[in-house]
Amino acid sequence: MQRRSILKGALLAGAVALAPWLGAGMATPQAQAAELTKITFVQEWPVADGFWIPWILGKEKGFYAAEGIDLNIVAPPTVADTMKFLGTGRADLAFTTVMDIIFAKEQGAPVTAIGRYGQGNNWGIVSRQGEKFTVAELKGKTIGIYNDAWTKAQLALMLKSANLTLKDITMVAAADDTVPLLLQKRVDAITGITNAEGTGVVTTGKQKPEFLPAVEHGVPNTPIFMLAGNERWLKANPEKAKAFMRATEKSIAYAIAHPDEGTAAFTKLYSKAYDPAFIKQQWADTITLLGNPGADQLKLSDTAWTDLLNAVKAEGIVKETLPANQYYTNDYLPQGN
Repeated sequence: MQRRSILKGALLAGAVALAPWLGAGMATPQAQAAELTKITFVQEWPVADGFWIPWILGKEKGFYAAEGIDLNIVAPPTVADTMKFLGTGRADLAFTTVMDIIFAKEQGAPVTAIGRYGQGNNWGIVSRQGEKFTVAELKGKTIGIYNDAWTKAQLALMLKSANLTLKDITMVAAADDTVPLLLQKRVDAITGITNAEGTGVVTTGKQKPEFLPAVEHGVPNTPIFMLAGNERWLKANPEKAKAFMRATEKSIAYAIAHPDEGTAAFTKLYSKAYDPAFIKQQWADTITLLGNPGADQLKLSDTAWTDLLNAVKAEGIVKETLPANQYYTNDYLPQGN
C-alpha cells in the first residue's frame, strides 16, 4: 500500500481543481431510512486505509444509525481537498491531520477540531532491523523524507537536540512512500509513523523496524490525526455533532475489542484496493496508539495544541498563530467532557 506524507497541507498548498467525489458512502438498510440525517464525513486521503476501520465497522454495526445518522463516508479527490471540502461546507465533518487544521485556520477557513484520534505524536526515524541510530549518529546519514514543511520541521527539531542541522544529513524526498527507499537500502533511515511506514517495513520487508521517537528529542507530543467539523455546521447542528461523537466513541471501542470484525468490514468495501496483510497489521499497530476507550480517549488538550503552535511558529511554518482554544473544542464529546 502506498503511503504519503501525513501532513500534506504544506506539500500541496497550491490546490488543484476539484474532481468528482470518490468513495461514495456505504449504504446500509438503516442509513436508507428517511428519518436519518445524512452527515458527510470526508477522509484524509483519496485511497482507503486502516485508520478508517472504526467508522466503517460502526456504520456496519448500526451505531451511527442508532444515533439518527446516515453516515456518508467519502474520500476526497486529492490530498489537498479534505480541508477545502470541510471549509466550504461540502462536507460536514472530516478525518484529517492536526497540521491541516492549522494551515486551514491560517487561511481563515471555518474549521475546528472536535476530537483526537490517537494519544500522541508517533512520528520519528525508522530504520532497518538491527540498525538503530541515536540522533547524533544521524550525522552524515542519508534520510528518506516526505517533502512537506512539518516533516522537515520535526526533523530539524530532532537534529537540534544533538546540535545538528538539516545540513548535517542528506535528504532524499519520496513522493508517496519512503519504505521502498529503506528496504532497497537507498537510504540509511526514513521519516514516518509507526502505524504506516513502520507497518510497511513489517509487512513488506518482513522485519521489525527500529524506531527513534521524535517526542523524545524536542518534538511536541501532539496527536497527528484529528476529527474536525465545519464551524457553521457545528453551530447549526450541535446535537447531531454530539451524536456523531457518541457513535464514533462507541465504534472505536468496538473496533479495538473486535479487530477481526474491523478488518473484515474493511475487506468487504476495499478488497481490490489494498494489501490485506498491511491493513491487518496497520489496524493492530493503530490500536496500540488509540488509548483506552472511555471519557478521555478523544479529548483534546490545550497543552498539546499550545506546544505544537509554538513550535510551528518558531520554525516559520506559519507566520502567526491563534490561541490554542480557537483550533479545537471538547464541547461535542460524549460523557460530559
